[in-house]
Amino acid sequence: MPLTRNRKQELVAEYEQGIATAPHAFILGYQGIDVPQVTELRQKVRETGGSYVVVKNTLVLRALEGKALGELKEQFTGPIAIVYSDEEPVALAKVLTEFQKTAPFLEFRGGLLNGQQVAAEQIAEIANLPSREELIAKLLFLVQSPISRFVRVLGALPQQFATVLDQIRQEKEKQG
Repeated sequence: MPLTRNRKQELVAEYEQGIATAPHAFILGYQGIDVPQVTELRQKVRETGGSYVVVKNTLVLRALEGKALGELKEQFTGPIAIVYSDEEPVALAKVLTEFQKTAPFLEFRGGLLNGQQVAAEQIAEIANLPSREELIAKLLFLVQSPISRFVRVLGALPQQFATVLDQIRQEKEKQG
């Protein structure tokens, strides 16, 4: 059943509101994937705060005109799905690369990371990055480490002073 003009306009509007405004998006070729696998992938993507959308190429290109993702228009050939998120791109890339291990026919075509174009080969590298929470924990450890060492040094000064005083007392007792 062909799409009506109204339905096409609705799809373009949906693409403009969702995909075109997302700072993180990955373009996937999905030829050969079956319905249970798509359902599983959609669920995993939703768990990371993302969305999985199968798009009509001509309509999505119309919605992406002038946007960063629209510059990858040569990737929009054949059956295309776009996975996008406003939140954690590393978690999204991890889910996609893990899923690709069980469904090798899922093809990375390219994408955006913080509005910057990303080649298909770099998506696996993005998946290997630590998550935002891990990076924050590492940063806090690095910031906290010098402070805790400084506190230990300050705590050792009175103890060393007391030791020196005790040694002086012992020397005076020996002398007389």
